[in-house]
Amino acid sequence: MAIPLLNCDMGESFGNWSIGLDAEVMPHVDCANIACGYHASDPHVMRRTVALAHQHGVRIGAHPGYPDLMGFGRRSIACSPAEVEDMVLYQVGALAAICQAEGTALSYIKPHGAMYNDMAANLELLEGVMRAVRAYDASLPLMVMATADPEPHRQLAKKMGITLWFETFADRAYEATGHLASRRLEGAVHHDQATIVAQAVALAKGEALTARDGSTLQLPCDTLCVHGDNPESVAAVRAIRDAFTALESA
Repeated sequence: MAIPLLNCDMGESFGNWSIGLDAEVMPHVDCANIACGYHASDPHVMRRTVALAHQHGVRIGAHPGYPDLMGFGRRSIACSPAEVEDMVLYQVGALAAICQAEGTALSYIKPHGAMYNDMAANLELLEGVMRAVRAYDASLPLMVMATADPEPHRQLAKKMGITLWFETFADRAYEATGHLASRRLEGAVHHDQATIVAQAVALAKGEALTARDGSTLQLPCDTLCVHGDNPESVAAVRAIRDAFTALESA
């Protein structure tokens, strides 16, 4: 059984504003999705976060988003596929330069927030993102949302010569389609650690989840998103890591 990689959004501080417990969560994850300055972060934070990931042997991923600092990249912006392609390439290039300065390199790309959701629903935007990945380095995996029907994304990736990593979430409720339940809905975000760990283990073992409508949901799971926003989140990450270690040794 292949245990999913644990990935976490990091480097989201900006200037005098500190966001997330990056130093606490970094030792427990496999992949750091580092913000590239459009939705969060700044050059100093980017470099500091790259250095921290490199120190812990954590894979570094570019985390590009829409140019929306005020909305933290969570608001959709009407962009053409070509505009999205260039935005992604621009941000990836910035983080790649910092990686080179720190003696390391990018390992994958994971778009952020509204861009991530938009490309999951719009194959033309997804193709724009894939063109950016291919133009920079086609060997880098692109992280995308796992859904109940991943085949269209697989077919497009095959056409573009891109590797996909399907991402799932342990702390979120799912709709029957495999899309995340809206945060506006009650129960959309799991807060109980036992519930979060149980969902993580089920995903790692390839077991079906129960969607919000009561139906069963099977999702591909190459990587699992975790969070380091607060001490409770970090504790949940540690618990998931412990559960995955137990699975590997079973």
